[in-house]
Amino acid sequence: MEYGYVRVSSLEQNEERQLIELRKQGVKNENTYIDKQSGKDFDRPKYKELKGKLKENDVLYVLSIDRLGRNYEEIQEQWRLLTKEIKADICIIDMPLLDTRREKDLLGTFVADLVLQILSFTSESERNAIKERQRQGIAAAKARGVRFGRPEKPIPDDFVNLIKKWERGQISAEYITNYCKISQATFYRRLREYRMKNGGLS
Repeated sequence: MEYGYVRVSSLEQNEERQLIELRKQGVKNENTYIDKQSGKDFDRPKYKELKGKLKENDVLYVLSIDRLGRNYEEIQEQWRLLTKEIKADICIIDMPLLDTRREKDLLGTFVADLVLQILSFTSESERNAIKERQRQGIAAAKARGVRFGRPEKPIPDDFVNLIKKWERGQISAEYITNYCKISQATFYRRLREYRMKNGGLS
């Protein structure tokens, strides 16, 4: 049986290129498993389901080693489990040397293992570099005053009057949060901000 595995890092990314390459190999839709999450580990629902289906002499097609995963040690472990314990074959489409159906002699196995180690190490190094670039980018953006997360809800024009009524005991904080459609924590934070800005509202 021939299977295909596809992974993209997020729901927004497109898996079409990987699917096209799997179709070229003759992998059927019903035998294709797709995960949309990080490759930092192998705790992925579709990968686990696929692994449970694989049997001896089945072939698993993956476009590139980084689609299988990005953790050096875990790639090595999963490769060993699939090829040595389950005794399935793996074909990394864009790296012909990583096709366990070819040259199963000692030299062929040595070359494949060596290539796997280099590529899986490179994949993890690239993941770490991406994370570092993201961290640096976020830090630089924060330094420029860029704010992250969901935009804050605007406070209505009569917020000051609402605060004055609240301070006089005419309305409750709950009334204000419902009226403004904000949480209680946001209400008290906005209250502090307005007081600091206006030097006290009372």
